[in-house]
Amino acid sequence: MNPSELRSTLALAGIFGLRMLGLFLLLPVFSIHARGLPGGEHALWVGLSLGIFNIVQACFYIPLGRLSDRIGRKPVVLWGLSLFVAGALICAAKNDLLWITIGRGIMGAGAVSAAISAWVADLTREQVRTRAMALVGGSIALSFALSLVIAAPIYRLMSLSGIFLVLAILGVIAMFVTYYVLPSNGIVVKVQQASLKEVFFVPELMRLNFGVFFLHATQVAMFLVMPHLLVDAGLPLAEHWMIYLSVVLLSFALMAPILIVGEKHQRLRPVFLLAIIFLFIAEILFSQANSIILIAATLLIYFVGFNLLEALLPSLVSRFANQSKGAALGIFNTSQSIGLFFGAAVGGYLIDILGDISVFQISAALLFGWLIIAWSMGEMPVRSAKSKEVAIETSP
Repeated sequence: MNPSELRSTLALAGIFGLRMLGLFLLLPVFSIHARGLPGGEHALWVGLSLGIFNIVQACFYIPLGRLSDRIGRKPVVLWGLSLFVAGALICAAKNDLLWITIGRGIMGAGAVSAAISAWVADLTREQVRTRAMALVGGSIALSFALSLVIAAPIYRLMSLSGIFLVLAILGVIAMFVTYYVLPSNGIVVKVQQASLKEVFFVPELMRLNFGVFFLHATQVAMFLVMPHLLVDAGLPLAEHWMIYLSVVLLSFALMAPILIVGEKHQRLRPVFLLAIIFLFIAEILFSQANSIILIAATLLIYFVGFNLLEALLPSLVSRFANQSKGAALGIFNTSQSIGLFFGAAVGGYLIDILGDISVFQISAALLFGWLIIAWSMGEMPVRSAKSKEVAIETSP
């Protein structure tokens, strides 16, 4: 990447990661804190308060993604971040489950992930776009690992209100970065966009949307069981972050050469299929894992595949979508959010009726189904041989 591309991609990855931090940072502490709040004795209300972030996001990804195609990415991202900050401040000010639910709903309404992914595509050349998407997608894994490290210390120092205050401050910083650091994508020529229905029913995009649904449904279901699996293997809950952080960082080092070679030689389809196979193997191994070393090794296999797909999926969506990137990525991110909600709900139900191991078995079956769907795809769209440098305007 040239300096402009790298600067823009890192800034957008930070903003994307901030939104995911808004989801992940509460996971280690929220259910414990919520028990002391009015209504917190009901698991349904606690789950709704935690999950409303994703439900509301799913409703706004498509309209905001499509709006960013029409008026530009920067105004949409600034509006979404302002909602994120406002919702976080409401949650920080009210130690009440109802107000926290309202605040998290407002945070989720600033659903700018589709606009951010489209903006990355706008500001990068085709030959480096997958690597740029890898940085943005990798911010999800880093946000998850970081949340496991910092959530408990912030909660001990500042309670739950402190966590929301930190998110609000980071949101304000992200707004300044968006306005002053990131260039406008500068829509100069307005093109006739495909209708939402046309974008939705593009066969290649439908396969990718099903894929991201499976990817995130199985991810969140897996992490319903993973803490118990590690505790049963003899690792205390307070030390889980060491496994997660080291595995995530090592997975980046292992996946980067695979991604670079696949893109350089325009062989993304084998890389794509290999990543799904990694996930399938990991789910099979999880069902047999009974030691910390085996669980850690399996997590490494899982995150190599997961990070490869987090890089490839949005990049491929942007290539297939042409001039309707915002709309296509809106549908894509909606599928992702629905997958997160589906994985949490169905995963919990499976644990209740069939036990922990059933989650890995059903997830493996879903991933095998995805592998069959993906295998039927043709060659991935490749970059143009004469891809030009992206003209980047420096004015806000």
